[in-house]
Amino acid sequence: MKSALLREYHQPLELVERLEPEPRGSRDVVVRVGGAGVCATDLHAIDGEMEPAGLKPPVVLGHENAGWVHAVGDGVTAAKVGDPVLVHPAYSCGLCLSCRRGNDVFCERHEFTGLTRDGGFADYVLVDERSLLPLPADVEPVEVAPHADAGITAYHAVKRLAHRLTPGTTAAIIGVGGVGHIALQLVRVLGASSVVAIDTDERRRALARELGADEVLGEQPDVADAVREWTNGVGADVVLDFVGTDETHAAALGMLARRGLYSIVGFGGLVAHPSVAFVSGETAITGNLVGNWIDLWELLQLHGRGDVTLRTETHPLDDVNDVLDALRRGDITGRAVLIP
Repeated sequence: MKSALLREYHQPLELVERLEPEPRGSRDVVVRVGGAGVCATDLHAIDGEMEPAGLKPPVVLGHENAGWVHAVGDGVTAAKVGDPVLVHPAYSCGLCLSCRRGNDVFCERHEFTGLTRDGGFADYVLVDERSLLPLPADVEPVEVAPHADAGITAYHAVKRLAHRLTPGTTAAIIGVGGVGHIALQLVRVLGASSVVAIDTDERRRALARELGADEVLGEQPDVADAVREWTNGVGADVVLDFVGTDETHAAALGMLARRGLYSIVGFGGLVAHPSVAFVSGETAITGNLVGNWIDLWELLQLHGRGDVTLRTETHPLDDVNDVLDALRRGDITGRAVLIP
């Protein structure tokens, strides 16, 4: 089968022929890939930044995968050959305390498709049956592949703070890209806040307007001041940051209302803020790591009934390096999906 292999850091992925995977364990499932989303985490992997998460080249990237069950181990009961499925990227044992509590991504035996195990930038991917989610009726795999990471990350972050998204509050979304454009919709679905979308790219600002943002900012030299002006000096009650640079950290904390919550999803910067400001404003700050299986299942139900949409563009697997280059340049609006 054809695979896009990360053999060395800082090098293009190599398109190579490898043996088609086969079920070896009783819970193993081989999925024929129908679509694999391309994520900024893939760029982090290429840049050598994912070793703390367990990545060691060579490895096939691709952690946003959907397709059809191709072969199953002799103990598999959750799916049969031919079933359309979405793959939750986190491997979980189901037995440790974190798994028992439903916190899949904190499993003591945690692994991750496309990082610590070969992923879906290939014709086939081998996964555990615990990772499978059946697709709703009339939903094609290529339509929902990015939900496996982009969607679940947005859903997990918004769901955790839905109790704060009450009528009369304001939520600010920093970065209306592959994850942020989903979060913008979810704030509407799961809460009742007004939504301010912030992005430096006009294409993404246009997407935010199309998706129903109440205000769209990003052209202004000081977006924190712009948010405060739009909220009559109050600021945003919740800020979701899908960028995570020094600049967005500073802007987010600058636009946050008293007793507000700053929720960080994108990463790469350093948060620097006087501790007295956290105390005097009763400011809260939290991080978000992907999401669990049930988060993804719930998101699929929303997608299936049309409450959430994905903006995607599709490309052949052969073009993987061109797509990665476009993502690095910021030329992807929404999510790119590779098709073997």
